[in-house]
Amino acid sequence: MQVYKYETHTHTSLVSRCSRITPENLVRYYKKLGYSGVFITDHFLNGNTTVSKELSWQDQIHRFCDGYDKAFKESQKIGLDVFFGLEYSYEGTDFLTYGLDKQWLLDHPDLLTLSLGEYCDLVRAEGGIIVHAHPFREDFYIDMIRLIPRKVDAIEVLNAGRTDFENDCARQYADTYQLKLFAGTDTHHDQQTILHGIQLKRRLENERDMIQALNLGEIEVFSQLI
Repeated sequence: MQVYKYETHTHTSLVSRCSRITPENLVRYYKKLGYSGVFITDHFLNGNTTVSKELSWQDQIHRFCDGYDKAFKESQKIGLDVFFGLEYSYEGTDFLTYGLDKQWLLDHPDLLTLSLGEYCDLVRAEGGIIVHAHPFREDFYIDMIRLIPRKVDAIEVLNAGRTDFENDCARQYADTYQLKLFAGTDTHHDQQTILHGIQLKRRLENERDMIQALNLGEIEVFSQLI
């Protein structure tokens, strides 16, 4: 039976300051690897972004979505599905957000004034989901590990940029709170030695379809050595 593989966590150099891969090359990279689709999850305006805070809210959102827009345009040429997402940050703690779109962002110019809890509640109330990315990541700029199990829908239990220990802690966390399992490579370049993602036995139609598949238990996490 055919299995459809999806990368859920990627960053383009156009929008994410830490990335070294263009939207076009990112899409070609995953097409070459045999994936069915990719979610573009650039760092949002409160993260490591190239978007100037001097711009108006509308211009910031249009600029933020450039990575996705260019990846989507390239995907139409080569036959790869590209979906929209974002990585929202709070003092070094990151949350992947799926199920919403550019228009939703444009309609909520107060997003950056919300508390973390308010942001999660708003996203979930309006049909999106929150995935806690690499929840046990440790780094010099992270002052503490923050866990908010009642505000998220799933946990990224496999992240290619994190240690086995950090990923194992994430899985224990998800299991303890009976949260859904999620996985992503956290792609910043095309020199990966290991990939993480989700797979299922049918092709996804859109972002909301992924959410439904996750809720129905159709999604499995996987690892792939290159």
